[in-house]
Amino acid sequence: MRKPVNILRRDDGATAAEFAMVLPLLILFLFGIIDVGRYMWTLNQVEKATQMGARMAVVTNMVPGGLAAKNYGVILGQGASIPTSQFGAASCSAPAGTLTCTCVTSPCPTLTPVDNTAFTAITTRMNQIAESVSPQDVTIRYDNSGLGYAGDPTGPDVAPIVTVSAVGVGFQSLILQFLGINLQLPTVSASLTLEDGQGSFSN
Repeated sequence: MRKPVNILRRDDGATAAEFAMVLPLLILFLFGIIDVGRYMWTLNQVEKATQMGARMAVVTNMVPGGLAAKNYGVILGQGASIPTSQFGAASCSAPAGTLTCTCVTSPCPTLTPVDNTAFTAITTRMNQIAESVSPQDVTIRYDNSGLGYAGDPTGPDVAPIVTVSAVGVGFQSLILQFLGINLQLPTVSASLTLEDGQGSFSN
């Protein structure tokens, strides 16, 4: 005669029960690893995009058209270098979709008219490298480097340091998106000194 089995003492389903308890943590851990990898990949893309944006900005038309057209020869004399006392820094961005250039450090010449085509060319090039970068995320800053000569007949008088930044680029986490949490990448920037500052194409 078979002995009755005590259900409370049976352990043949223990492995499945333990696995069911550990599985959610395992999935979170796995998606966490994937998220970190995606975050670093996206950040690397944005860094490369700012580098390409800076390269585009220094060999094509300057965004603040008024700065590009300013003739310092009238003030300083033909061939004179342009000190910081004559030009500080200007910043151009389109956070709400409308491109504007403002003076960051005085003095600044008239910065208008702004060159929307030049700005679009830069942001389009950046978006080709990193699709997460939109024109609203891009800021282009021009700081006087002390280079450039007044009355330059071949291009802009100033040869500023051009800094292209990607600000507030969004990152969608696989895990946190279910909680309605959106992350932002840190600000990434790249700087180069203006070269010819003319044209609409870059190598």
